[in-house]
This record gives sequence, C-alpha cells and structure tokens, in this order.
Amino acid sequence: MEKSKVLFISQEITPFLPENEQSVLARNLPQGIQERGKEIRTFMPRFGSINERRNQLHEVIRLSGMNLIINDTDHPLIIKVASLQAARMQVYFIDNDDYFQRKYTTADDDGTEFADNDERALFFARGVLETIKKLRWAPDVVHCNGWFTALAPVLIKKTMHDDPFFSKAKVVYTLYNDAFTQPLDKGIKAKIKAMGVSEKDLKLLEDPTYASLSKLAINMSDGVIKASSIVDPDVEKYAKECGKPFLDYQGEEDYVDAYNDFYDAL
Repeated sequence: MEKSKVLFISQEITPFLPENEQSVLARNLPQGIQERGKEIRTFMPRFGSINERRNQLHEVIRLSGMNLIINDTDHPLIIKVASLQAARMQVYFIDNDDYFQRKYTTADDDGTEFADNDERALFFARGVLETIKKLRWAPDVVHCNGWFTALAPVLIKKTMHDDPFFSKAKVVYTLYNDAFTQPLDKGIKAKIKAMGVSEKDLKLLEDPTYASLSKLAINMSDGVIKASSIVDPDVEKYAKECGKPFLDYQGEEDYVDAYNDFYDAL
C-alpha cells in the first residue's frame, strides 16, 4: 500500500529559528509522522535572520526560476533546502529578495510589524504550492502551522481545487498563541482575488485582523488543531462551533500520535 503523504507548511522551525513552542513542534512533528510510516515534505520561509552558512542552505536550481505575480508585480521564486541529518529530513525554504532579505521574521527589532506581511504570506503560500507541483508530489494532508501559513488553505480550496496535486488533499489548520497586533494591509482582498478567489469567499478580510484571517483559514480547512494551551478565545470559539473536526490541546508526550490519528480520521 502506498504511504500517505503529509505536507507541513510552517512559519518557524528550529534550529533555523530560535526555539519556541511553534518552532519546536514544527521541527519534531514531521519527524514523528515520518517515523510512523508516512511520507513528508516540510516548508518554511527563508527569513533573513536564518544563517545560511551555518545551516548549510543551498539553492535548488531546478525548482527555482519561476515568477509569482503579487499585486501586479513579478517576484522571482527561489527555493533552498537544508538537511536535518538526525531526523533524516529535508526542509525546503521559500525565498525572495523583496520579501525575505530583512533580518527579522514578521516584525522589526522594535516590534513594528512589516507593512507588507500580507504579500509576504501570500507569496510564501503560493510558492509552497507551486513547488509541490514541480516536485510532482501530491499530498493527502496539508498541515499549516502559524498565522503566516493562513492563506495556503484559501489557495488550495479555491485557486487549486481542480488541480490534481491538491484536489483530494485534506487541509489542517493549527491555532497557536501567535497573534499579530496590527491589521494586515487593507488591499489583501484584491491581491488574493487576483489569484482566482471570489469576493464572497473573502468577506472576513474586510477587516484583516489576526482573528479574521484565522477564521478564514478555518473556513477553508477540513480540520482544526489547538496547538497552544492558550489561544485567541474568539478564534477558538469559532473553531469549536464551525462543525469541523477539532483536536484540543495535546501535551508534549501525546501530540505526535494524536495528530497522526487526526490525519488518518480525515
């Protein structure tokens, strides 16, 4: 029997970025799922704070070279890869000079969030999906970790719903205690609509706050996981009441098996 395939799209992964709840889970979960017999691919943004030499990132020329149009502008897509030898696991990085050269992740050193985070998240999500197609690897489950991945479910369900690589994929969205404070750019709706998503599907982004972006991701997912013990209460209530499979917070000892069972149930 063919192994089932899980695509992990993650905002942060250690050791490439500092350890926190999300980066540690995004590092350990794919390894645990692989050890339980599934095939995996893992992606994250190539944020400028990642030390390429120390982490031995190198460009994958055969996957790079595509241009993605975001807000009517062409942005070259660069794909890099690094290996986690202990886990027998590769991590793919989505890179672009306009969006990912700055030395911080989603906010600068004084905590000011970047004004183009909406475009950066959109480029990241689209870049992952286009790269998966180039790899000719059709996932059974797509697991999105962190708000920066929230637009991937939208593109999978609306832009790529007829694409054979994604038409059968089940999407899991994970809630963390990772809220941003400033709403995203008001033009985000138009930028997503340009990728073939209808106005009615984007109503929640009239006011593109953390809560509304999270709710949109939940709407476009097939299941929701609560990965932090405390998450935005409004978003948690929405997730529990939306009628989709919901996995409550799991302790460190149990989450890999619980998530694995959750994928299988979907």
